[in-house]
Amino acid sequence: MGVESKIAGDMQPDIDVAIIGAGLSGIGMAAHMQMLCPDRSFALFERRANLGGTWDLFRYPGVRSDSDMHTLGFVFEPWKHEKSIADGPAILEYLNRIVDERDIRRHIRLGTKVVSADWNSAAAHWVITTESPDGQHSRTTARFLYLGAGYYDYDKPYDAQIPGLADFAGTVLHPQFWPKDSAHAGKRVVVIGSGATAVTIVPVMAETAAHVTMLQRTPTWYAVRPARDAIANALRKFLPAKLAYWITRYKNVKMQDMVYKRARAAPEKARAYLTDKIKAALGPKYDEAAFTPPYNPWEQRLCLVPDGDLFAAMKAGKADVVTDHIARIDAAGIQLTSGRRLDCDVIVTATGLTMTIAGKIALSVDGERIDFNQHYYYKGCMYSNLPNLAQVFGYLNASWTLRADIDSDFICRLLNHMKAIGADVATPFLAEDHDLVEDPDTGLSSGYIQRGQALQPKNAPTMPWRLNQDYVFDKVWLKQNPLDDGIMRFTKAQAAATHGEVREAAE
Repeated sequence: MGVESKIAGDMQPDIDVAIIGAGLSGIGMAAHMQMLCPDRSFALFERRANLGGTWDLFRYPGVRSDSDMHTLGFVFEPWKHEKSIADGPAILEYLNRIVDERDIRRHIRLGTKVVSADWNSAAAHWVITTESPDGQHSRTTARFLYLGAGYYDYDKPYDAQIPGLADFAGTVLHPQFWPKDSAHAGKRVVVIGSGATAVTIVPVMAETAAHVTMLQRTPTWYAVRPARDAIANALRKFLPAKLAYWITRYKNVKMQDMVYKRARAAPEKARAYLTDKIKAALGPKYDEAAFTPPYNPWEQRLCLVPDGDLFAAMKAGKADVVTDHIARIDAAGIQLTSGRRLDCDVIVTATGLTMTIAGKIALSVDGERIDFNQHYYYKGCMYSNLPNLAQVFGYLNASWTLRADIDSDFICRLLNHMKAIGADVATPFLAEDHDLVEDPDTGLSSGYIQRGQALQPKNAPTMPWRLNQDYVFDKVWLKQNPLDDGIMRFTKAQAAATHGEVREAAE
């Protein structure tokens, strides 16, 4: 067989779209494809033995959403539970119900790790290498690659290099690898950290522990809100579920947007408001040093405290917050730089995540490794000069799924446009001599974001070469901005290597 006929034989890929990850992002894309691209084939590649992504991985006490489920839920599937701040099992139940009711489960390849994906320009498809649990490698080809594997390393959480941790004679737990048989009842617990994970763990462990201390280097801004959305629950009693969900989702999106923008525009007012809420929740237990961060609200992500559970545990004497630095950990506990000691039986290292990119898959184009830091975001989900590739990176100031929904919608419309004009490849083209100025400001100063900045694609100050942090704007802009915007280049497979463009049928 000659080279030309071999390439022609490879022109038809095994599937149209390879979706990496079977968490919120991947399941959302699969559902959108069924609704908007029913004639296209797809498969979800999930390295874990179960679907759910984040919600299957994290099993620490009290694991829950850090935003309301009317916005963390999908636009197409109402959230019907009584609690809008939901625990991990409830979210897994929601995702499992969706994949079963929509017949998505048969498209999910569990226990299938994507090792690499190489774009073949001549054949205009991705060559994907996967690995099974027994180490066997297989190859799949796909026309389009959709990355929904999240933004943090599942294997290696952030190592804060805590001095002396190995000398501790008690139990050391990390939220990312919580054992099924962990026991803390009646024990003294120190949770190191003050982010969303620590704030979730402390009140739940305090229910049975002798005492729980949250040890923080820097205070965090907290927002107290009910775990149940009274308006949502009332609406469901009188309206169809989808309509009630739509109204609640609209309300919550607008509220999130307003709160974020007001906090950034008037930080002193936001500081005063949040401080007053914490003072009211804690009463005489309020400690200014523990609850006055050195940064303004929403310069880092606001931590949610549903029903004020953390503060209730503190008022009951079951938990406290200590603001200090660790000098060293020894066999019996933690020595702080102030001279204070925290003797304990259990240490929980809720010290953060390690960011990664593209699920740590080795991505390349014609064998040449892709360095995402050398590419610009395009419309928040594709990248400059990378063909048939999209990735979900959710909002830092709102629910992850808001971004996943609009990305899925955009890519499905793009796939339909490609089919209508006879194109095999869509590439956001950026000339080498472009005059874009990089905008490194993500809008948040959180440690994990700053640590992972060097891995991330570039941002320009304005769309389309940007990952924006404004869902209200993005949703409208993505719908109104044309798919054929003069930037996206559409090509046929046989012309892909030379960027031969496909013109609209009308032309």
